[in-house]
Amino acid sequence: MTQTHTIDATTHAQLTAIFDAAVERRADDVTVLDLSSVSTTLDFFVIATATAGLQLNAVQENIKQKAMEAGLPRPTVEGPSERWLLMAFGGSIVVHLMTREAREYYDLEGLWSDARVVKFGELAE
Repeated sequence: MTQTHTIDATTHAQLTAIFDAAVERRADDVTVLDLSSVSTTLDFFVIATATAGLQLNAVQENIKQKAMEAGLPRPTVEGPSERWLLMAFGGSIVVHLMTREAREYYDLEGLWSDARVVKFGELAE
């Protein structure tokens, strides 16, 4: 039985800002996972695919700016590498920007397959 987590208005706005910022810089396959029913420490993962180098940096900078405008704290950034960087906005939202190869190799969606995928339509409403 899957629990449904209601996304409050503030978190909804923050996730939408992150999602839109990634799409704005042409990140591919942006996925939001609701981890609240499968993790005691994390609420949401946002996973997006970008090419290495310039695009990865452009997506990161746009997400950082738009997320902070939406009320999130300045993220801590781990990595960054040419394949994957992680942006942690406190414990509630973690963004993974990955190249296609890294995303396929690490398969975070498979690792967290019990998490609910938040459809973009839910965020866009």
